Amino acid sequence: MPKKKEATGCRICGAAKKTQIIQGIDACASCRTVIAAATDNPEIIVKVWNHFHNEPILPRTAEAPAAEPIELPDVVDGKRYRTVDREHNKWYLSVSEVDGNPVEVFASTAFDRNHELQSRISNLTTITRLISLILRHIYLHEPLTMDKCLKQIQRSSRQKNDLPDMLYGILSRYNKDHGDKSGNHTIP
Repeated sequence: MPKKKEATGCRICGAAKKTQIIQGIDACASCRTVIAAATDNPEIIVKVWNHFHNEPILPRTAEAPAAEPIELPDVVDGKRYRTVDREHNKWYLSVSEVDGNPVEVFASTAFDRNHELQSRISNLTTITRLISLILRHIYLHEPLTMDKCLKQIQRSSRQKNDLPDMLYGILSRYNKDHGDKSGNHTIP
């Protein structure tokens, strides 16, 4: 319920009338009706605007031209970080950079031959490959496609029916441009 206020001068139409505060605005009775309509049914404002004006209600934003993709150089700068997980396994994270921006990430551990870690490593490889793909999209303007995502997931699989293999099998069904629609797949 609007608060009553003994003031003159509507903040919306400027009329020298008694106003009340609605939605934080001093408004006359006519403008309070408009505010209520705009709040409850904003599509009405668009309809009324379009009826009286031959232009969009909001200005069109200029689309930025797509940046030209930058090819990933053969040699890039990088930084290597060593960290320890909660099970006290040492991990090495390498970040490749172009112009100071991250464009690829890699993760490895000294326990690569530990069978318990194999599943975690293939999952980690999937994550780092997809993150690298996203980073190259952001910083090098490399196009991001379903084919590229599937290729990175497929390459991160270490054995049949590990998580990346299962993800590849399911997601390849959605690849409308290429691939086997049946969901059958083989990993070289």
